[in-house]
Amino acid sequence: MQASQADARAREAAATIPVYGQLPFVPVHASGCDIITGDGRRILDLYGGHAVAALGYGHPRLVAAIRQQSETLLFQSNAVALDVRAQAAEKLVSVAPASMERVFFANSGAEANENALRMACSVTQRSKVLAITHGFHGRTAAAGAVTWNSDKWYGFPQKPFEVDFIPRDDCAAAESMIGPDVAAIIVEPVQGVAGAFDLSAEFLHALSNSARQHGALLIADEVQSGMGRCGDYFAIQAHDIEPDLLTSAKSLGGGVPCAAVLSRSDIAARFGPGDLGTTFGGGPLAAAAINAVIDAIEDEGLLANVREREAQIRDRCLTGPVTRIQGKGLLLGLVCDRPAVEVRNALLEQDILTGTSADPHVLRILAPLVIDRYPGREHLTPARKSDEDVQRPGRTQ
Repeated sequence: MQASQADARAREAAATIPVYGQLPFVPVHASGCDIITGDGRRILDLYGGHAVAALGYGHPRLVAAIRQQSETLLFQSNAVALDVRAQAAEKLVSVAPASMERVFFANSGAEANENALRMACSVTQRSKVLAITHGFHGRTAAAGAVTWNSDKWYGFPQKPFEVDFIPRDDCAAAESMIGPDVAAIIVEPVQGVAGAFDLSAEFLHALSNSARQHGALLIADEVQSGMGRCGDYFAIQAHDIEPDLLTSAKSLGGGVPCAAVLSRSDIAARFGPGDLGTTFGGGPLAAAAINAVIDAIEDEGLLANVREREAQIRDRCLTGPVTRIQGKGLLLGLVCDRPAVEVRNALLEQDILTGTSADPHVLRILAPLVIDRYPGREHLTPARKSDEDVQRPGRTQ
């Protein structure tokens, strides 16, 4: 590691609260699906900054949108109407499940989930929320309360409502636990942090049907699984389920911080001035980025590309330490016969960046949606010489 990289890590460690484990490289530039480090490494990014870099790095459409908006109107609050914000809301509703008709913009996935839970409790006037075992929804008070195993870091003296967890993929438990005292059920259709675990269609339908039966609201947490990552704009769409509320973030802005709560119109009608709020949510820069991401997904056929890349990975990566592949699209979990961190580290030595997960044997793939389709990008063709050596994906211009 060059001195400048070591210096950057040391300076961060001295000036920030040390809550993040960091990888042993310092990015100085990125282009397409490659990260360039200060010591000249060119790392193929199959992790996308926690699934944020939907369009990779330097995508012309996103860069142009950010530049134009920053030069035109960098910021105005929600105290005034903005055409760019209206466009973002209209585009988001147009690609979402049909039941989603209104949008509340926020800044992060945790904030979106926090507001969705708040809306559900307010509308139902109930005080119990159900989540799914192994799910992750954020680190704020309500979002953290419905995150599996959050007690070790939660920190608050008490949770804002009663919480219980439905065992994942247990339809009988879902039907027995959802009752007239439940305000909401929050679920990731594909559980990201848990290792890209795709919940079964039968289980998701059991949640939806039981919620309808008892007047509880179904919240689809699509913070990681949404915006095309699973081969549809939102993963829940593959199951023909209409949620009551849906949350989006991460890939939504392609790298610009933004988030959204999508809602049924009758639920949205229950809220008026002062009931929800945020300073930066729906700001013009974020809205411009949302517009650019949705336009790129549509115009460049990225949903089809995601499905093609999934098929390619499933065909070529079930090898060596990988015994099984779970998840959908480019939210995939490679189940390994050894600790995933060992495989992650071996790949990084070959300049391939992947991610681990809460499951110590699952390696996550969260590649940009443009992988193998970005202008000038090389092909993703994983291969291995043996079970012992992890070989860099071949690249052809």
